[in-house]
Amino acid sequence: MSVKEELKPILVEMSYEQREVTLASGRKSNFYFDGKQTTLHAKGGLLVGKAFWEEVKAFEGPIDGVGGLTLGADPIATATSIAAQLDGEDVHAFIIRKEPKGHGTGQWLEGRKNLPPGSRVVIVEDVTTTGGSSLKAVERAEEEGLVVLGIVTLVDREEGAREAIESAGQKLRAVFTRTEVVG
Repeated sequence: MSVKEELKPILVEMSYEQREVTLASGRKSNFYFDGKQTTLHAKGGLLVGKAFWEEVKAFEGPIDGVGGLTLGADPIATATSIAAQLDGEDVHAFIIRKEPKGHGTGQWLEGRKNLPPGSRVVIVEDVTTTGGSSLKAVERAEEEGLVVLGIVTLVDREEGAREAIESAGQKLRAVFTRTEVVG
């Protein structure tokens, strides 16, 4: 069984809900993916790391880091970094804060010492809808001197993220699309 085949039932059970919600984009939806329920699940997190590492490797190397906006990206970045290390590659995790640190260095990016300016990174997300959060992460990473190779998401809701991301000059890879998960 492939990693995706093993991951899908966990994703459906832990992260998919059929209910009315307001998304981060402000849009209303009759279904919801809470990716953190899968990425913080013991086996789900392991499989997410492996699945993301397979997608991240598809970008032209070298790849120095993986990360994204806190909180959704945090467990994904760590799991992917560990999966890469188990595969013999040093790919460091990083976290982009939503606000700069309020004390000390005032930094936006955690894990900075592992990723000097010019480091080549991939942005990771749990769910993409319009692509706004992904593009915000790209912008912040680039402002910090990182070179963004592309974006990987656990679930692409297929609601415009791919088009927005590609029109901004980035590439989006999805472990799953909404159609693959729920038909």
